[in-house]
Amino acid sequence: MRPHHGVHALRGVRRVNLPDGLTVVYEDRHIVVVDKPSGLLSVPGKGEANQDCVVSRVKALHPESIDQPSVHRLDQDTSGLLVLALTEAAHRTLSMQFMDKLVGKRYIALLDGVVELDAGVIELSFRLDPDNRPYQVYDPERGKSGTTRWRKLGVENGRTRVEFMPLTGRTHQLRLHASHPKGLGVPIVGDRLYGTGTGPGQLKLHAWTLRFRHPETRKPMEFTSPPPF
Repeated sequence: MRPHHGVHALRGVRRVNLPDGLTVVYEDRHIVVVDKPSGLLSVPGKGEANQDCVVSRVKALHPESIDQPSVHRLDQDTSGLLVLALTEAAHRTLSMQFMDKLVGKRYIALLDGVVELDAGVIELSFRLDPDNRPYQVYDPERGKSGTTRWRKLGVENGRTRVEFMPLTGRTHQLRLHASHPKGLGVPIVGDRLYGTGTGPGQLKLHAWTLRFRHPETRKPMEFTSPPPF
């Protein structure tokens, strides 16, 4: 087992900052937990230019890994914690934890304006806009429902810092729940789809807490990573 420090998950764990910008937070024979920078894909995209991603870098570090170690994803522009499975058994067990909503995830975001309320629950139905991929649109009839708990952490220079606790895992859920008038009505800073961002790597949305049970030992594990903004 090779734990790496710095997260508040395991005392004495040491973070390993790789030269390519990806941080390995924890690793053993079964799983790898990483801290992904904003602007890096979670999985390979289409075309040769989009093959650099968390999966390709983890597989380079662990040649023994299964071909598809990804268990969950973060948007390219979202930073933060991801767990990947190195074996088929670990992948199966972790995937079931995600399906059964046994994985705890919390995000910190900086919103481009002031939110008056202090906390609440957002529930909106949305779907992909096929004419404007990957943009998601509100659709109460044909969309899939997404639910997010949230709380305000403070206001900084006209921007609101919030914590999001998603109860579902829809594509762009937090970005849409922040920006849509039926949600908070304030986009996340740097959001190039739903706000005023102009390129990758600008989004102020960070997956800062990740909790799950180790797929082999079944022991509870919790990792935290302070947001870089």
